[in-house]
Amino acid sequence: MVDIDSPPRLRIVELAAGDPRWESALPVLQELRPHLTVELLAQVLADDAPGPRFLAAFESVPDAATAAPSAPAVCLGVAGWRVIANTSTGRKLYVDDLVTASGVRSGGVGAALLGELERRARAAGCTVLDLDSGVQRFDAHRFYLRERLSIVSHHFAKTL
Repeated sequence: MVDIDSPPRLRIVELAAGDPRWESALPVLQELRPHLTVELLAQVLADDAPGPRFLAAFESVPDAATAAPSAPAVCLGVAGWRVIANTSTGRKLYVDDLVTASGVRSGGVGAALLGELERRARAAGCTVLDLDSGVQRFDAHRFYLRERLSIVSHHFAKTL
């Protein structure tokens, strides 16, 4: 868990399958992945393939020992990621999903998540932090370029 002091105060936490904070985080992730249902998320999290791990940035995270059970955890952003190795880059941290809630974009949440992903990549011995972004996501592209990511390839896919 990482506390970030930039406004609003963020707490970045890992979200595992069954974490009750998914109730707040899933709607944010659905802003990027509108097809993602509770059932599909459960399937992804349960898959035995090297699946994504998730981080979420919360404005406040209730501590079970001190906070009232009714205190809401407001999710401001979600990142799905995995460490993989391939022949083009060696060991890398691949970002599957990076999304900030629409009402708080340009407020530092995405940068905080990306910074935490970079910290984890370095700690894991990765040489690259890598992600794909839909060609229509111009605001996201400006953000990635501002955060010093480079456009290094085209990604091709074929639906099966």
